[in-house]
Amino acid sequence: MATIEIDKVSKVYHGNVPAVSEVDISIADGEFIVLVGPSGCGKSTLLRMVAGLETISSGTVRIGGRVVNDVEPADRDIAMVFQNYALYPHMTVRENLAYGLKNRRTPKPEIEARVAEAARMLELGPYLDRKPRALSGGQRQRVAMGRAIVRQPSAFLFDEPLSNLDAKLRVSMRGEIKRLQRRVGTTSLYVTHDQLEAMTLADRLVVLSGGRIEQIGRPLDVYHAPASTFVASFIGSPAMNLVQGELHGSRLAIGPALIDLGKAVPTQGAVTVGFRAEDLQVAAPGGTAGHVGTMPLRVDYVEELGSQRLVHGTVGDQTVTVALGADAPLSGEMPVAVPIGRLHFFDAETGRRLAWSSVEAHRTTTAADLLEIAR
Repeated sequence: MATIEIDKVSKVYHGNVPAVSEVDISIADGEFIVLVGPSGCGKSTLLRMVAGLETISSGTVRIGGRVVNDVEPADRDIAMVFQNYALYPHMTVRENLAYGLKNRRTPKPEIEARVAEAARMLELGPYLDRKPRALSGGQRQRVAMGRAIVRQPSAFLFDEPLSNLDAKLRVSMRGEIKRLQRRVGTTSLYVTHDQLEAMTLADRLVVLSGGRIEQIGRPLDVYHAPASTFVASFIGSPAMNLVQGELHGSRLAIGPALIDLGKAVPTQGAVTVGFRAEDLQVAAPGGTAGHVGTMPLRVDYVEELGSQRLVHGTVGDQTVTVALGADAPLSGEMPVAVPIGRLHFFDAETGRRLAWSSVEAHRTTTAADLLEIAR
């Protein structure tokens, strides 16, 4: 196992096209870090620079304290799991698992022991004599993971390994990857564009946009306190509601709604306001108690998801989504309430988060929060 230090790393392609810009990440020994972001944000390019498959334009990568900028991939003591499995079709599972060790001239008894242990961990024993064409997608991905495990590397690098699997299989494979990483304790760097996959796997998330880091933090911290409107809209399902508002002293105007915040926010005028769909409720008849703001919602349509309803509508002319219980009453127009402490404020021009102590003071992590994120 080893630490990974990514120090001001950049990648610029021919024609002065930047793909990654001065990225700084420090990965602790045994930590599971997930790089997440939309297509083209630079996450796979960054992973490939750590692996040695892309040259580094500037900056430094250290693995286990050793600078590896000019070290060949085979000599970096890493193992990589790819999206397309990259198995040898003419070899059996056993031969695929053992191939890398044979190339390194590992003694035969040790090869057999490592292959047997990997097969046991990944429940591949019944398939050792099969070839990849006789395996399902999930079984092939487990073989690819097993080939990385037998190497006993300092670090695992995962490049969107679950993208080719169907939704049900992705869920089960996520669990297998997390259990496996905890069992072997190997430092891991994982790339995905799926924010749910990132939330459920990561010790810490690195959210990327346009080749730059938007935020680094534990999944629930990123979810509850996004550093920008980009993070707020990318992390969470459904995405955080983002609407335009106006601050006047301690009052917030959102369309026709006027909410008394109880204290002034350290900015005035135009602001972007964020709130999660699950933080909204149907307002009780006769108004609400203090520390709660209400808004009139005109319902456009409803998504019935079984355990909950996603109600899509508008406040004024701005789109808002509300997550309600499956039996919640509905009407064409209804008042919805949000706790003041669950409001998030962002600069209307830059999209960066604005500090407001009330948001942090009211934020608590509950079992319901975890279920909402994992849903």
